[in-house]
Amino acid sequence: MSNPGYTPETVLITGATGGFGRAFARRFAALGSRLILAGRDLNKLKALAEEFKVPTHLLAFDVRDRAAVESALRDLPPDFAAIDLLVNNAGLALGADPAYRASIDDWEVMVDTNDKALVVMTGLVLPGMVERGRGHIINISSIAGSYPYPGGHVYCASKAFVTQFSLSLRADLTGTGVRVTSIEPGMVETDFSLVRFKGDAAKAAKVYADTTPLTAEDVAESVVWAATLPPHFNINRIELMPTVQGPGGLTVHRTPKAGA
Repeated sequence: MSNPGYTPETVLITGATGGFGRAFARRFAALGSRLILAGRDLNKLKALAEEFKVPTHLLAFDVRDRAAVESALRDLPPDFAAIDLLVNNAGLALGADPAYRASIDDWEVMVDTNDKALVVMTGLVLPGMVERGRGHIINISSIAGSYPYPGGHVYCASKAFVTQFSLSLRADLTGTGVRVTSIEPGMVETDFSLVRFKGDAAKAAKVYADTTPLTAEDVAESVVWAATLPPHFNINRIELMPTVQGPGGLTVHRTPKAGA
């Protein structure tokens, strides 16, 4: 991908040690961006940071812990305080059972991570961007926010929230110089399904069996492209799927006639 000449100087990535987060960090490091990497596991963050020659600051917290997030952002070193790009990447799906058999605990974790944590992080970073008259927020949503599927229930709803929140931010930020983009991937082979099925590798592998899904690097291509366009150019939404995937038809249950 050619670099059109704009590079965000300081990039904050949440969920930095997951498949998407690592791919994003590597791409922005290659561009020379200063990195703020946020995740729950400090050892994983340190291992990732060892790959990079660019200045890197590590934030170890659970994104659902508002007090920890506020403290970490308040105490950023001066060289990292002016965030040019926030990539709200932390998120997850848990379970794929029908809603009437799903875990309410799992529902709460998804809403708290995918939605509440994302808006808190955005709310803390956004005022500085507006004050400086520049910045970019990229939210990692999903095609699940547009195309619901059986077993998706709260995950689909949480991603629909991310997409609509992104578009609403665009409306509020018109004229401020701050950009907002919603990235909405389809099937991508990462540790997403392993997390969804709580470590059941066999069940996770079936999701990607006999097909060619996207990779984290494919999604990173879209993120970096949107982030490195000239500042006057805003990409509102990017929806991407592997070629083998497409939106399906609506679910219809048919009851066989007696004697059929």
